[in-house]
Amino acid sequence: MVDTTRRSFIKSSLLASSAVAVAGKIPFAQARSNTFKIGYVSPQTGPLAAFAEPDRFTLEQVRKAVAGGIMSGGKKFNVEVIYKDSQSSPNQASNAASELILRDRVDLVVASSTPATTNPVADQCEANGVPCITNDTPWQPFFFGRNGDPKVGFDYTYHFFWGLEDVIGSYSNLWGKIPTNKQLGALWPNDEDGNAWGDGQRGFPSVLKDKGFGIVDRGRFQTPINDFSSFISEFRKQDVEIVTGVVTPPDFANFWNQAGQQGFQPKIVTVAKATEFPQAIAAFGPRAEGLTVELMWSPAYPFHSTITGQSARELADSYMIATGKPWTMPLGLKHSLFEVALDVLKRAGSNDPEDIRQALATTNLNTVVGNVNFNKGAGPVPNIAKTPLVSGQWQKRAGKLELVVVENSQAPMVPLEAELLPIKYS
Repeated sequence: MVDTTRRSFIKSSLLASSAVAVAGKIPFAQARSNTFKIGYVSPQTGPLAAFAEPDRFTLEQVRKAVAGGIMSGGKKFNVEVIYKDSQSSPNQASNAASELILRDRVDLVVASSTPATTNPVADQCEANGVPCITNDTPWQPFFFGRNGDPKVGFDYTYHFFWGLEDVIGSYSNLWGKIPTNKQLGALWPNDEDGNAWGDGQRGFPSVLKDKGFGIVDRGRFQTPINDFSSFISEFRKQDVEIVTGVVTPPDFANFWNQAGQQGFQPKIVTVAKATEFPQAIAAFGPRAEGLTVELMWSPAYPFHSTITGQSARELADSYMIATGKPWTMPLGLKHSLFEVALDVLKRAGSNDPEDIRQALATTNLNTVVGNVNFNKGAGPVPNIAKTPLVSGQWQKRAGKLELVVVENSQAPMVPLEAELLPIKYS
């Protein structure tokens, strides 16, 4: 599955380098033989930019940790990280990965933050024979969204995160904690996440119907979307008391503001992506209190970093002290990407992509987000490792909104921090 054009280009480059060496200059292969290059693609700008909020802090921690180099195969290697912006666009994510591979000649690529980033980056790496690690996308949109075959898997691309079965289980248990009529309104857009979450077989509908929930689904919609009036009208008509979905922060802001203007007052609102970030929910003022969302990482997680030795709580505290901002869920996920990347490179022993791929395939590492195990048979399908998932609610503590764990049926090792409360309307 390796691109023969790239193989030929590398071969010709090495031959040219040998010729240069004869002339007394340092060949390209030797010049980089003592350096591992990691390419990092993240949505620094655009509607997904909230996912990249902790990037600079994470990169600073990583660079500090590898300042003296790392040992691999009995040899010391320098580590260089090259940071690229996906601009929240699948096309740009693909272009960024291509630049990292063909121009920057990276040894390993890491990426995060929804299928719009992870999938095109992984596709480029798979096509070019470059090892790749991704997270922060449910494993089904990553694996099946890239036409993965459960009998075969992929050669170079590995992913760790929870699955739709986990978020469906956590959400449905969450919604059972307070009395409702179990009538649910869905906000599932026409993108990789929305199509996966709303899929009749692998997504929410079939499982929720079996659990006795009624679903009001007006179908997939194009994003960005400014007017949710038709959704709100239908939800009110169908007596919806629970709203769920997976939408970007700007789209949810439009929905929630218009819901307030039109007097729509559901008891529970659990929307992925949009309500994960302190900076996004702060814009809602008092209307942010009581919103719920899945929690893929928080200071309550009982795990430690292999890079810094910090607990999840210590990592969050250090971020808040350094930035003056509240902790944010992607912090643990971004940190864990580099935990796995550095572990792989330490075990690879060389820059050879086959050595790195083999080290990646045999990863079994306890990270700040939980265990990451890519060994054969460890995950639900090849190339996938599952990490714990709980759900949280934005509740007011000491006068400030804080995201606390209120549901842990899928990951009981993560302690509950509070009880679920119905949304209060003034």
